[in-house]
Amino acid sequence: MTISGATLTGMCSMPMVKLTPSILTVSRRFKPLSVASAEQPLMTVENFEVDLTVKRGRLETEVERFSLKDYLEQSRELLMTSDGGPPRWFSPLECGSRLDNSPLLLSLPGVDGTGLSLLLHHQRLGEIFDVWCLHIPTTDRTPFTDLVKLIERTVRSENDQHPGRPIYLVGESFGGCLALAVAARIPHIDLVLVLANPATSFGKSPLQPLIPILKIAPDHIRPGLPYIMSLMTGVPSSMLTSTAKKGLPSQQTITDLSEAVASLFSYLSDVGDVLTVEMVLWKLKMLESACAYSNSCLHAVSAQTLILSSGNDQLLPSLQEGERLQKTLPKCQIRTFSDSGHALFLEETFDLVTVIKGAGYYRRAKHTDYASDFVPPSSHEIKDILDSSTWIDLATSPVMLSTLENGKIVRGLDGIPSEGPVLFVGCHNMLGFEVAPMIRRFIIDKNIIIRGVAHPMLFRKLKENGMPNLATYDVTRLMGAVPVSPSNLYKLFSLKSHVLLYPGGVREALHRKGEEYKLFWPEQSEFVRMAARFGGTIIPFGAVGEDDYAQLVLDYDDQMKIPFMKDYVKQTTDESIKLRNDMNGEVANQDLHMPVILPKVPGRYYYLFGKPIKTEVLVSGRMEELRSRERANQVYVEVKGEVEKCLNYCKAKRENDPYRNILSRLMYQATHGLESEVPTFDLD
Repeated sequence: MTISGATLTGMCSMPMVKLTPSILTVSRRFKPLSVASAEQPLMTVENFEVDLTVKRGRLETEVERFSLKDYLEQSRELLMTSDGGPPRWFSPLECGSRLDNSPLLLSLPGVDGTGLSLLLHHQRLGEIFDVWCLHIPTTDRTPFTDLVKLIERTVRSENDQHPGRPIYLVGESFGGCLALAVAARIPHIDLVLVLANPATSFGKSPLQPLIPILKIAPDHIRPGLPYIMSLMTGVPSSMLTSTAKKGLPSQQTITDLSEAVASLFSYLSDVGDVLTVEMVLWKLKMLESACAYSNSCLHAVSAQTLILSSGNDQLLPSLQEGERLQKTLPKCQIRTFSDSGHALFLEETFDLVTVIKGAGYYRRAKHTDYASDFVPPSSHEIKDILDSSTWIDLATSPVMLSTLENGKIVRGLDGIPSEGPVLFVGCHNMLGFEVAPMIRRFIIDKNIIIRGVAHPMLFRKLKENGMPNLATYDVTRLMGAVPVSPSNLYKLFSLKSHVLLYPGGVREALHRKGEEYKLFWPEQSEFVRMAARFGGTIIPFGAVGEDDYAQLVLDYDDQMKIPFMKDYVKQTTDESIKLRNDMNGEVANQDLHMPVILPKVPGRYYYLFGKPIKTEVLVSGRMEELRSRERANQVYVEVKGEVEKCLNYCKAKRENDPYRNILSRLMYQATHGLESEVPTFDLD
């Protein structure tokens, strides 16, 4: 139907040991794991979102997110006060606010073994996951294969107790190898792997020449090893960059930098006292074993996998390795972070929860339910999205008009109901240009998140060289878009959401030359009766402006005349999910292609939201009205007519806008301030 955007004592048979009182006294942030209780019943979607909102509000108002300084201090405590003993699981206290039906997340440590690699993300992960962390004491010498078996037994035990719950294995570097090795041994269990710079490429690491040197190195060089390693991981530069980016007053910035540097040197100094050459050699040997073992079993890994690759990794060739793993693993996606170093999870500007949600990897059952597994964006995520898209307002300066119940057209969105369910129905512009400015304005002006009903290609990976790159649509998924289907539309209505629907779908979004603002809708209603079932409000709207931004050069008809482009369109369409195969006419033409366009000097976007159509009047307490196709089709025709009226109104009125061109708007803002609202035409 649409392309609506572009736009989280022993529980198993293995010998697990609880954290000792000495460690608990030092850190006070960990709790030993108790015996797993009986499975809680799944919450309803409504309760899930309400409970999450309440918990998130408390976390955002009462708890400040951990920093790299906190990581250094807590890691130092664990390293200096460790009681030895075998590897063990612990659950951070700050992860105790999870929902009853949260999936299990096992945090697998890097080669340091502390289990604190996700510390900066604990609060947010704890909202939507049941988080367990594996701690490997510094003096432990458990071989890699035994660590794999330990984790495997934990996974098997938890899967037996909660068979419908996915289990997430999250690992960075060495932990990534652990996750792959475990997944290869138990392919029948529902696992989701999230791997940051996995050490499967350790054989190509710059550390390789150091191994023979360390074997003959004298003991007195050991205090310098942590300093060398920290520089290679990028932690010091990350600390400086994140502090500078906070935008604090200069005096506060200097103070924070001084404290951070002091914490770093204190940590490195203490680690230097603990670290021995023998210990370093053991850890390097573990990395070699991990690399060899995990690479040997990649063919057996069938789990859903998300690779996170840093572009500035000085320890491993992570970008190239990520691409290799993506080609090798059958259910794998990759996200790259060009400016990040090896210790990706320790970068304060990186948010693991945002990445998992944006990639569409958060689920609470065997299959992803984009409607009910949706976790509303946090205030920080909303702020980041708005801050990164301020250029949209500058480029489009959208004119938002809405219609009150009495039929009066007013500036702004006063005619839009704050309570759902609300269904916005409109005509797609080329490539969905109109979606981003609209959704942005609704967040700013109404505090409403519009959930788009989108084409499945935004959620499904096509074959190599197909389109699109799924990472392009991470923000779209983060904002709650769902693949088009009757069941997803039903769920959104049941959640009382504000929903965006384009009945013309791909055919409108990829229209031909001269077809701007032309509707390609099915003859029969696809949404009216479902909206009426929930008493939803339908708001027809029109968005005008694409022809002021781009000129279509090569459309579908042109590309069908060019052999290699025709073959590419056919290949891409064949790989995608087919929609409307049972229909005839232009609306059934769902061929996917990328039109060639030339940009113009930016104009302006105009939106008119028509008079709300309340579907409860269809029902009037009688279910037979709800089942009436004839009545639903009458409303469908009415909605279609209102969309055309809105389009025609905007096209006519924009001719009288003295600030339709971006140059005139910039001149106005130069004299009235960049934050000033640019005027437009007078309303009738």
